[in-house]
Amino acid sequence: MNASELLENLTQKGVQLWVDNNKLNLRSPKGVITPEIQAELTTYKAEILAFLREQDVAAKAASIPLNIGLSLQTIGRLIGGFVKQSNVEYQPPVVDPKVMAQKLTVTFRPLPKGYNRTEIIKFREELATKFRDYGVKVLPWEEATTEFSYLFKIPKTNWKKSFKTKNVKSEVDAVIDVENTPFLLRKLGICVAENLYQIYSHLLLKNREISVSRIAKLSSWAEDHTAKYIEDPTNTQVITLTQIDQEFVNPLLPYQQKIKIGLNTLIRTFSEMVIGVSEEKISILNMNLSDSVFPRNEIEHFVANSLIPKIFVPIYPLLLSRFELGQYDPHESSYATKLVKLGNELAPTGLFPPGFKLYEVIKRKSHRDIVNVIVNGRTGVSYGFVAYAEPPQYIGEPEITENEWQSLLPVTGFNHDELRQNEKGRFYIKTKVNGEYLFKQIPDIWLVSSRSGSNKTDLKLESDVIRIGLKENLILQLPQNINPELADIKPSYDIYVMLAISLSAALYAPELIKNGAPIVHFHGYPALEWFKPNEYYVGVTNPSVPCGTYESGVFNFLGISSLTNQQVENTALVSLIEPDHGTNFIARDLEYLVERLKAGCAEGQIELGGKHFASLKAKFGDR
Repeated sequence: MNASELLENLTQKGVQLWVDNNKLNLRSPKGVITPEIQAELTTYKAEILAFLREQDVAAKAASIPLNIGLSLQTIGRLIGGFVKQSNVEYQPPVVDPKVMAQKLTVTFRPLPKGYNRTEIIKFREELATKFRDYGVKVLPWEEATTEFSYLFKIPKTNWKKSFKTKNVKSEVDAVIDVENTPFLLRKLGICVAENLYQIYSHLLLKNREISVSRIAKLSSWAEDHTAKYIEDPTNTQVITLTQIDQEFVNPLLPYQQKIKIGLNTLIRTFSEMVIGVSEEKISILNMNLSDSVFPRNEIEHFVANSLIPKIFVPIYPLLLSRFELGQYDPHESSYATKLVKLGNELAPTGLFPPGFKLYEVIKRKSHRDIVNVIVNGRTGVSYGFVAYAEPPQYIGEPEITENEWQSLLPVTGFNHDELRQNEKGRFYIKTKVNGEYLFKQIPDIWLVSSRSGSNKTDLKLESDVIRIGLKENLILQLPQNINPELADIKPSYDIYVMLAISLSAALYAPELIKNGAPIVHFHGYPALEWFKPNEYYVGVTNPSVPCGTYESGVFNFLGISSLTNQQVENTALVSLIEPDHGTNFIARDLEYLVERLKAGCAEGQIELGGKHFASLKAKFGDR
């Protein structure tokens, strides 16, 4: 049992723990704190204190009501399906890069001997300074690592070898490295290491899954990339600095070609992020495969709004354990049929490039095995999604009076002035619209979505369309006759975003979603001149948090809700901009959305990649 598990176990038994004047205090029902539990509390005291302090800081920052009357804490719990989760399991969303920075720890791997790329060395020094300025803890390499030794043996042979390495501790969030071309002798060693790993995997492991760090140790002893030094690759990201790829940042290069370049760069460096550096520009690349480029003299903005958010919220898929699993019949869902039609009609736009199979891109078995663990067993990756929100489901009055609100019951874990519950178990929020407080029911949200890795423009109704629900928790319904243990049918990385957009529309733009609404996401942007009256865009100045996080969901929720305070009416379409990632669209009508996207592509006003982002950013904010 670790500190987190101990805290959750005690919380479930009614034990309250808090920090007062740097001391750990607790209040417990009689008989819960046994001598064994007391010993564990003593063992994990330092970790528990650190955890509670961090949770308290995050909770205070997230509990301040926004101009819509709700706090980040409440929004995060609603869109994340955390209504009934324990306080230990739930972590409040953090959307301020300054707060993110203060929670991060990074280290810089020492430069290779003879490394002489002055531009990158200079940038590396500036980056360390900017990190410290923003409050990031920058650990020296010796403090960030611990010595580790392991024995590599080939079964059924007498061959064995002992290795010693420096392991980066699991509490480090990122390691900054530089790309260094291996010598011929090292390339030969890499080939030998990979062959030995394949033999070991076949004879001893027999396709049994092992930890990421174990795979890295077995396969990469001959390599010199940072990944082999990581104690916990699911927690610590590798960021590689290299010379900027002029072809990749060329705005005239088709995005489909950029995907191939980007993937090869990430795999070649075995990094979660690659930062390209030149005298004039900085580029940043991660699995979102954005082609964002910043002027070299805007390093402060780059670090604060792009790099820190990406380190703070890495790209990870939602685990199936987060969902209550079930099944549905897609043939009985008119919205599943509409979703297939939506994808088909968007095919001519070219906004949804074909995905790729990991085995086609990642040639080395050890690398495939590592990526397979990190991406939760997904065999493919694609870019963008299509979804269709069903009409919100209410039980009772969608809106009540203030007097009725006053009679409702409190809900554990929520601010009593923000969310309450009636006797039938329905939740209501107190929210502000155009300066007026309204009391609205939280509806049940359901939507159908393309599964992760599917061809968005040629969806198969029986196997590619999943149904997602948001009540007090997250619900995942797979098509009937699909076995999730045998089929590669998993939810999109962007589930939090889909749910956040749908819930926010139900609360703040009900006319947009009352009959259901199509939602799409692609890795590009519309130009400013594309927008017509009653079409709006928001989010240009948001920190660039990646997909797959409920921080990204929070920004999309706030984007929809912000329109209510701009006194907009008859909203036909909303474009939710995600810097360094792409654009989400929600519209009141399938045909309208398809026609507008087709027209934008035909006129060159909508394209994949970052070409049109500059025109939106030039307006200094949201329209």
